[in-house]
Amino acid sequence: MSQAPVARLQEVTKRIGSRTIIDRLSLEVNPGEVFGFLGPNGSGKTTTIRMMVGLMAMTSGDIEIGGHSVRKEYPLAASQVGAIVENPEMYKYLTGYQNLVHFARMNPGVDRKRIDEVVELVGLEGRIHDKVKKYSLGMRQRLGVAQAVMHRPKLLILDEPTNGLDPAGIRELRDYLRQLAQAEGTSVFVSSHLLSEMELMCDRVAIIQTGKLIDIRSIRGAAASEHQQTEAREVLFEVDHTDAALGVLQGQGGVRIADGQLALTAAREEIAETNRRLVQAGIRVYGIRTKTKSLEDQFLEVTGGESVD
Repeated sequence: MSQAPVARLQEVTKRIGSRTIIDRLSLEVNPGEVFGFLGPNGSGKTTTIRMMVGLMAMTSGDIEIGGHSVRKEYPLAASQVGAIVENPEMYKYLTGYQNLVHFARMNPGVDRKRIDEVVELVGLEGRIHDKVKKYSLGMRQRLGVAQAVMHRPKLLILDEPTNGLDPAGIRELRDYLRQLAQAEGTSVFVSSHLLSEMELMCDRVAIIQTGKLIDIRSIRGAAASEHQQTEAREVLFEVDHTDAALGVLQGQGGVRIADGQLALTAAREEIAETNRRLVQAGIRVYGIRTKTKSLEDQFLEVTGGESVD
């Protein structure tokens, strides 16, 4: 039996004067998944996040979080959310642990055991008793995540969490977010301008443009695997005699020679059949490599080449 979505946006619209910022946006975030939110400059990503956390009112439509309407049951909906919009704010003259204790006092039911759990979850055990002013930006982001998930929210919302991080910090954050989703079942809704990182981090991504949902793509999991098996993609065969191989496969999938290899377009099952034909014709096949579209390629394809934030 499938679980109900943790977050559901239903025909969400935001207008300012005569301008429509978000136009009937509908999507769902499933339990325990990392859901990416992509869009070109001015597409409405931050506006959407602000509506999800109650910092901006919707013109029409509704957002449900944990089954509670942001419009009608805001306190209940907000209790299901942890969020970092822009940069995490904390007291720099206090230690990381003191910051978490201070935040815990505002959340009934958060005890010292839970504080220790989230410290371990984000990997700050060795530095949690240092003052925050000594933390790197990456460590502050991790402390912010610990603070945001302390009350066990069903949904963690992060707006551009990798801004200002070096490659090591980005990788650390990515690993902690995936661990959070797996270990605690928390759903993560994250916007970012780093497409390569979103591809490594997310289970699915939604792409919006001028406030409208363009597409939702599966990056990993059963849906992505099924799509990869049925989708035709460019395949490169490394063979001993490219000219002879070209003659064997003449007319199949736009076959051609590219960079000394045999290139053609084929679905997964067709790759095995093509290999069989080559071997039966006495041609040695040294390697088979598929060229799959990256998230960046897919993004540029559906948005017409517009850049992201």
